[in-house]
Amino acid sequence: MFALERQKLILEMLENDGAVTVSNLSSVLSVTEETVRRDLEKLEKQDALRRTHGGAVSIEEGTYELSLEKRKSKNVDAKKMLAAAACNLIAAGDTIFLDASTTTFFIAKELKKRKNITVITNSLRVVAELSGAADIKTIAVGGVVSDNQSFVGSIAEKNIEENFVASKMFFSSKGVTAESGILESNEKECGIKQKMLAAAGTKYYICDSSKIGRIGFVKLAGFSQIDCFITEAQLDKKLYDCLEENNVTIERIQQ
Repeated sequence: MFALERQKLILEMLENDGAVTVSNLSSVLSVTEETVRRDLEKLEKQDALRRTHGGAVSIEEGTYELSLEKRKSKNVDAKKMLAAAACNLIAAGDTIFLDASTTTFFIAKELKKRKNITVITNSLRVVAELSGAADIKTIAVGGVVSDNQSFVGSIAEKNIEENFVASKMFFSSKGVTAESGILESNEKECGIKQKMLAAAGTKYYICDSSKIGRIGFVKLAGFSQIDCFITEAQLDKKLYDCLEENNVTIERIQQ
């Protein structure tokens, strides 16, 4: 395969998935990782993508503000449905972690109807949404404010690690594959979620159909690290078997 053909395929994969990894491209294109890195370097010089550690993201996905606006409107009906289902798993007296995903923002909107719940989050949007809810205690983890409207960085991670424990965690990610597990394309957001996972009791991964098969270059978690997989999608056998093998409860929500 000629270089131009490889680069065209790389850009097509970026358009579909938003992110690519060197190792996966090497396998798909049947070339060495060094060849892939040269292709990515050339495409970056053409402003066609942004290289990251271990891969690349599209220019659009690399702009977090634009990415956030896109995510707000992507698969909204499914996210609202999954958020409502997630709220049914939250009881009075619970302390929960919510990450800075758009799905958990919809959970926050549902939670405003509840009482006696403590929410610990790195999401500014969740904090703003719950600020007027008299019966919800909201704790922001603090730290550096990112373009993703979230607290990230070492201050936030240390605060979670040293000061907080939650009975439950609800989170989403960039994507999930049977081969690689739960994936992210933002290292800083990934670091926050990993600290929350380590300090949470029951971990609920919320995955609308747009995330299945979608890749990111950072591994957030393996299937053994979650307890429940909440989705509206019909899972293929490979992913279903991986979840079953790791004793993950599958909650498929149907409209």
